[in-house]
Amino acid sequence: MNMSMLGIIDATAHSQNIDDLIQNRSMAAIPFGGRYRLIDFVLSNLVNSGVDSVAIFPKYQYRSLMDHLGSGKEWDLNRKRDGLFFFPSPHLHDEYDEFGSFRQFKDHFDYFKRSRQEYTVITNSHTVCNIDFCKVLKHHIEMGCDVTEITKEGNSLQMYVLKTSLLKDLISSYDNNGFTTLNQVVNEGRSQLNICEYAYNGYVSVIDSIQSYFRYSLDLLKPEVWKELFPKAAPIYTKVKDEPPTKYLKSSYVRNSMIANGCRIEGHVENSIIFRAVHIGKDTVIKNGIIMQKSTVGENCVLDNVILDKDVKIGSHEVLKGTMEHPIVLRKGSVQGVLIKS
Repeated sequence: MNMSMLGIIDATAHSQNIDDLIQNRSMAAIPFGGRYRLIDFVLSNLVNSGVDSVAIFPKYQYRSLMDHLGSGKEWDLNRKRDGLFFFPSPHLHDEYDEFGSFRQFKDHFDYFKRSRQEYTVITNSHTVCNIDFCKVLKHHIEMGCDVTEITKEGNSLQMYVLKTSLLKDLISSYDNNGFTTLNQVVNEGRSQLNICEYAYNGYVSVIDSIQSYFRYSLDLLKPEVWKELFPKAAPIYTKVKDEPPTKYLKSSYVRNSMIANGCRIEGHVENSIIFRAVHIGKDTVIKNGIIMQKSTVGENCVLDNVILDKDVKIGSHEVLKGTMEHPIVLRKGSVQGVLIKS
């Protein structure tokens, strides 16, 4: 039995609810978990499931996504045959805004025609989980399904499995059959196709707002969530960066936090996620904070329930206090207060 799968990642999602973090990047490229980007999870899931041909369809602000993915080397997708493909939207047409737009797929139809894989997995780029698509495909075949939708507690995860031949038929005839997106096929095509559901019971977080980003980021500090999301048998891959170990000075205090490499910690960090190359000044207290790469926080600051995007600089004696429901967000490259000399 041919169990080979083609991987399609629809990275066109663009939500105003997370606008502060996507001013200069797509949702797929949002930093997450200290060293990852959101797309790392679905891309690693595909690779761990034996998928060796993955096509990514972005629309907005995808330069940083391309920089992160490069040739696909970290995911073993830099191959002479198959590998990683990048298909940006040739137009900013509204039809591309909906997940699984057949018009966007048709603009790159040659890729589908050349593909030899019998089945296709289509997924969004901002669902964080560790799922084995081989188990979904096995369920799909055994149940004789036309399209299998993966759900969590009854809610769609925007992940689907179907035969590549069916997908090509839907794409080539989308302007005549009445279905312009895969969502329409699943929701309105039940009288014509056998639409099945695969209930996934593992940990899932869908990042589509500042609140969900903040809540699910801090979820990673829970040992049970970390164990489920990062099993040794199915690692999550990301772009490798060489950084020295983090330096903890005598004045530092760290509790229940995730600290990436290359940081300099002089203050108090609690229940927080600190990305690479961050500097936390002396006598500064950070609680429930997400501090992204290369940000600098001066001395004697108090930061509680905050998200600092990349390259944010905060001077000394600053106080920023948000709430768990409404964290304070400083956009990439922001400067707050009088900067310390470094």
